[in-house]
Amino acid sequence: MIRNKKIITGSSFLCMFFIGVGTTVIGAAAKNIGLTPYQIGLQLTLQNVGFIISVSTFGALSDTYEKPKLLLWSSIVLAIAFSIFYLRASFLLNLLIMFFIGLGMGGYEGVTDPMLLDIHKEKESLYINVNHFFVTFGSLMITLYLLFLQMNWRRSMVQSSIAVACLACLFAFLRLERREELSVSEQSWSRGLKYLKNERLVFAFLVAVSCIVGAELGTMGIMTTFLMDMRAFSQVTSKLGLIIFLAGEAIGRLLIGLLLKQHHLLRTLLLLLIITIIMFSVLYFVDTNSMLVTTIILVFICGITISAIFPLILSIAGLAYKEMAGTALGIIKMGIPIGGIVIPLILSVISRYISFRASLLLFPFFALVSFMTILINRKKIMAFNI
Repeated sequence: MIRNKKIITGSSFLCMFFIGVGTTVIGAAAKNIGLTPYQIGLQLTLQNVGFIISVSTFGALSDTYEKPKLLLWSSIVLAIAFSIFYLRASFLLNLLIMFFIGLGMGGYEGVTDPMLLDIHKEKESLYINVNHFFVTFGSLMITLYLLFLQMNWRRSMVQSSIAVACLACLFAFLRLERREELSVSEQSWSRGLKYLKNERLVFAFLVAVSCIVGAELGTMGIMTTFLMDMRAFSQVTSKLGLIIFLAGEAIGRLLIGLLLKQHHLLRTLLLLLIITIIMFSVLYFVDTNSMLVTTIILVFICGITISAIFPLILSIAGLAYKEMAGTALGIIKMGIPIGGIVIPLILSVISRYISFRASLLLFPFFALVSFMTILINRKKIMAFNI
């Protein structure tokens, strides 16, 4: 059996890489498949439903069951789903497959962060930041890879399924040291949930995550449209803008994770939220039509500032509820699909019935809501010596 910390940590990073692949592939390959916006919306919705079910369930189970075994089952589900996705051209069949892709991704998301908190007793925030760096890295790599594959995009899914199947084989042999305080006899899923139901701070974190992740995913979704319609970018340069935003996110998660001091988590989180509110306001509402380079720089900075907010919230929550980190983080991570569905939906309604420019107010507004939620609960957070 394998108990090497470096191997376990590397396996977690690979899981997150394939979350990035699963999150991005439908958008990147939609034109090649021939999907309509309506069909894309349905598939993403089903993926998020699967994700919500899995991230909350597997996150809670990770407090009482062996994490590598949970990741083994997630890998099996994801490998099979990747391998058969659009193997046949039935939309309803692939809608179901997308649900299972969401299940596999949610299992990875729900278990990997608590696993890293188990094996790393120092610099927890660094490992959480780097872990989520690989989500962005996976999104960036699959986007660039599909540019080269074009109509043969199915090859990327087969290759991804083989890699995930290899991960499943690895998880079959991985074992973690059992922590006494989390033995099944002392701690149960239902007991943990009952405790957390009375913890308002967990649901404050859920609100903050829903808002900031919604703003992040919404920005990815409208970036090319914004740059073309509002900043006079071309088809090519607008795609370059999106890639630069993703690159800013990747660099930000890595750099902030490396530089961040453990006892400065709350202070850094609040500072990044303030900077994000300011930078989003400048990007979306200060006219830079004649300054392409200035716009690109703003896009890059926005990617950097928003990148570490979600991992920082997870780090703080994981340290605050370390004895039941899986259950707590599983609840909080439900904010990923909630924000990913609700905020883009509001954006589309406002842009249709008012104006696209008015809808852009949502991004600094939801960053502000996230900031106020953390600020109001700062004393509760500080009570955990964070």
